Amino acid sequence: MLKVIYRVLILPILLAPSEPALMNSVFSIPATEVRCQEKTRGGLRYEVILSEPEVKATPPKKAASPKNSMSVQDIEDKLKAAEERRQQLESNKIAALAAKMQKIEEASRKKDEQTSQFISATREALEHKMENHTEKREAYITDLKTKLKDHIENVEKTRLSIEQQTDEVRSAIEEKLKTASVQRDENIKKMLERLKEHEDQVQKVRGSNALKFQQLEAAIQEKLEQAQSRRSQIEQEQKEKLRNYNSRPLEIKQSAVSTLEVRKTEVSTQLETKLTIAEQKREQEIQRKLEIAKKHNEHLMEVKQTIESTEESRKSENITKIESKLTTAEQNREKEIQRKLENIKKNEKRAETVRQNKANLLAQGTPSSG
Repeated sequence: MLKVIYRVLILPILLAPSEPALMNSVFSIPATEVRCQEKTRGGLRYEVILSEPEVKATPPKKAASPKNSMSVQDIEDKLKAAEERRQQLESNKIAALAAKMQKIEEASRKKDEQTSQFISATREALEHKMENHTEKREAYITDLKTKLKDHIENVEKTRLSIEQQTDEVRSAIEEKLKTASVQRDENIKKMLERLKEHEDQVQKVRGSNALKFQQLEAAIQEKLEQAQSRRSQIEQEQKEKLRNYNSRPLEIKQSAVSTLEVRKTEVSTQLETKLTIAEQKREQEIQRKLEIAKKHNEHLMEVKQTIESTEESRKSENITKIESKLTTAEQNREKEIQRKLENIKKNEKRAETVRQNKANLLAQGTPSSG
């Protein structure tokens, strides 16, 4: 047996599914053996082994039919039979055509009946749908009318309630403003009365301090007069003693003169020192009391000024607070009134749009119903 080996190296990317058929068509030899073995990187190697061609057996020839000798009669019979068969076939064809035409007519009739039934059914369904649609539309329009009526009534009620609330708020704000003005006047009057009472108190304190100062001056003057009288009295007593000593003998007088002079000088010096000390003390006391009185007066003036400044600042602060409160209350009242007026305008615009929509719906409903 002769064997032919074909070795073909084909890449898998270039290998198409139609190539085995092509190879079979090219090498159309029976008993073909195909071996596949991977030998190269990225490809396949095929070994196609073809066997020897087989010899096909020749078909047996048909035996030759013997020639029949036919007569004219046989030929005419055959022609008649063929004519009859042809007529039979034509009649069968005509009958089949007639049956087919009848079936076509029956089908067309059934189709016409079905179409007429479908048309009538669709017409009835459409009429029923139109009736339902008209009923639903009328019910929707009536429902919409009732809803619009209720909405308009609600809008009217809300408008009336808002107007009533605005009137109540306006009256309440006016009452608050009146009470605030009355309270402000009362507070100002109370503050003025307090200031008057404070001034009266200051005047009383000033008068009492002046009286105390006069009393102190009178007491100091009395003490000075008493010291002067005591000084004169002591001098008189010393003079009397000296006179009594002069009536004694001269020895005693001479001995005593020196002692008297010494004592006199000592007493005079002592009296002078005491008088100077008393005078200095008196002046110091007077100066101290005058300084205390001045400090007290200055303190009183400072207290009065501070009280007046604090009272004025409090008064101005209270006035500014009251004015700011009044201005804020007025601004809030104006803002509240403006906001409520805007709400009223919005509600009126909404009611107007609702009325227009209602009129449009009524205008659209009348021609459609007609």
